[in-house]
Amino acid sequence: MANQTTPADTSEMSDDRIEFFFDPLCPWAWITSRLVHEVSDQTGMAVTWRLISLALLNESAEAAEPTTKMAQLHRSGFAMLRVAAAVARDHDNEAVGRLYTELGTRLHTERGSKALWDGGTPDQFIVEAIEAAGLPAALAEAATDESLDTVLRSETDDALSRTGDDVGTPIITFDLDDVAGTTYFGPVINRIPRGEEALAIWSAVRTLALTPGVAEIKRTNRGTPEFD
Repeated sequence: MANQTTPADTSEMSDDRIEFFFDPLCPWAWITSRLVHEVSDQTGMAVTWRLISLALLNESAEAAEPTTKMAQLHRSGFAMLRVAAAVARDHDNEAVGRLYTELGTRLHTERGSKALWDGGTPDQFIVEAIEAAGLPAALAEAATDESLDTVLRSETDDALSRTGDDVGTPIITFDLDDVAGTTYFGPVINRIPRGEEALAIWSAVRTLALTPGVAEIKRTNRGTPEFD
């Protein structure tokens, strides 16, 4: 029997305001962010783009082994997040979203993250993404601006204060009037739902997120990420 998608009731979603914490390096956050875009485009749901650093989430473990490929990859994400922090400071939320879209497209949809895994630097991705997002080229200098690190640590700490430790990305707050009660790691999915399927999945996730007492639904088998 073919899979069937139950039509979602979008009447309440149109009034929703969520916060989405992302590290541009994370493929799972990227896929979920495209789901969020699908829902926002169809319902008018408002999205505030927030920052969270995988480098900081793994800081203790990677301090002992700073030369591993994963540690180096996380530092590349940190450089991109510095730029995102500068965009949030100097521009607006929409600009942060545009930058994330351009970074994620290059890293994930176009498979550019392999170059970082193989020892490349994020510089070219940053320059290209800034230009494609219609932002000032000078923002690329923020990638090495250590003064922005306090912002990234504060953003990451804020996300963890809502979820607790032992989480990854993405992190989403579903009700800004109850951030501690409606913030979750996930959903983690390995492909981008579109159209009615996106609405149905989001409606189900939203229902769980807004139900008091729900803490976790999880399995470790994820499948290979699909970005198309």
